[in-house]
Formats: sequence, structure tokens, C-alpha cells
Amino acid sequence: MKAQVILYTKPGCHLCEVMKREIASAGCDELFVLEEINIENDPELFARFRFDIPVLFINGTQAFQHRLTADTFREALTRVVKRFC
Repeated sequence: MKAQVILYTKPGCHLCEVMKREIASAGCDELFVLEEINIENDPELFARFRFDIPVLFINGTQAFQHRLTADTFREALTRVVKRFC
């Protein structure tokens, strides 16, 4: 079972681009499905995350905000996936 990973982002966000690169370099693509959501398309999300992006949720739980490394992402994802296996 793959984890559902949601990344709240917006165009032009440098930290968002860094987070996406770290996620891609984690080497565990087979463990998750990534959905990117542009907060500018939803007034509620924009109000909620306007100053806090990027924000990353794993299976509905906020896991990271602003920064992560490939290692910390892989570790968090592995914990979540093991719980559901």
C-alpha cells in the first residue's frame, strides 16, 4: 500500500522547489503517491498556508513544514508505510 503524500505549494516558491528535489532524491518513489496542491487556487488553503509553505502531509497528517531532507522524508515515510502493512 502506497502512502498518500500531499505537498502544499505555490509557483515561485524556492523552498517548495528544494523540498521537491529532496523528495525526488529520497529514492523511495515506490512507497508513495505525490500530489502537489497550489494554494493559490483555493482561498481557504491560501489563508491557512500563505506564510507556511511548503507544507507536506503524509496520509493526512502534517509531517514537514518549510524544510526536509531526503533522509528525514524517507524515514518518516518508512514509519508510516510499516504501520499500514
